[in-house]
Amino acid sequence: MNAPGTKGETVSGEAFRYDGKNVVVVGGATGMGAAAAQTAAELGATVTVLDVAEVTYPVAKSLKVDLRDRPSVEAAADAIDGPVNALFSCAGVADGTPGLMLINFISQRHFLDRLRASGKLGRGAAVVMISSVAGLGWQSNLAQVHDFLAQDDWDAAAKWIESHEGTDNYFFSKQIINTFVAHQGFPLLQEGIRINAVMPGPTDTPLARANAELWLGFGSDYREKLGIDALSPKQIANVMAFLCSDAANGINGVTLVVDAGHVGAAIAGSYEDPIITMLAGLSS
Repeated sequence: MNAPGTKGETVSGEAFRYDGKNVVVVGGATGMGAAAAQTAAELGATVTVLDVAEVTYPVAKSLKVDLRDRPSVEAAADAIDGPVNALFSCAGVADGTPGLMLINFISQRHFLDRLRASGKLGRGAAVVMISSVAGLGWQSNLAQVHDFLAQDDWDAAAKWIESHEGTDNYFFSKQIINTFVAHQGFPLLQEGIRINAVMPGPTDTPLARANAELWLGFGSDYREKLGIDALSPKQIANVMAFLCSDAANGINGVTLVVDAGHVGAAIAGSYEDPIITMLAGLSS
């Protein structure tokens, strides 16, 4: 495996594959996480899936974990066999779910840090997280986001959320992920670990269907004009697999928009979408 940031000479086809690699997927029972786990396995990986729900497809190993419970998360991390070559951090819930920030970020950062501390996630590894277009405009909220991220312990982070009204929500969790990835790109790469994220547009997952009017309704006019459907979990999984592969070893600290060009078109002005320009901080 080529070290991140090096000019490796891996044969191009092999660089996209996962033969001989161990992959861990957090939140892999359904949706994008399940698609990511199955894609990695198709590419040759040995895959371990963590979720509170049952994993119903073939996988090398599955572990039950409650991302709202610190001992459960730590037990799962301790049960992982190293080395971990790629960590797909995919868990996410919608507004109205108790413990949203614990699930969407705090637990997943804690899991990552525990794997690092144990040496299971080390030099040559890669991490990918799932953000959302809801996290656009994170740059305009850096002061608050940095204040939260400075609480690098589980309990301190949870207490911060409890004491800051309006932060235990989906939008803030995705701003956190975008900022975290950009911020950690440098210190993690000093350890030889790359970190990136995907920012999916509307994707046809069980979670999206449960919030269909809001989540799948978003961007429907754009898709109609192009004659395309909402994205599939497999489309997102393919990008995640690429970002954690050796083929992407020059990409680090990036949140990659995967939305058939919707966000870019709205920001550049070739397609009018006031919601996107507002989220991006370009209008009030």
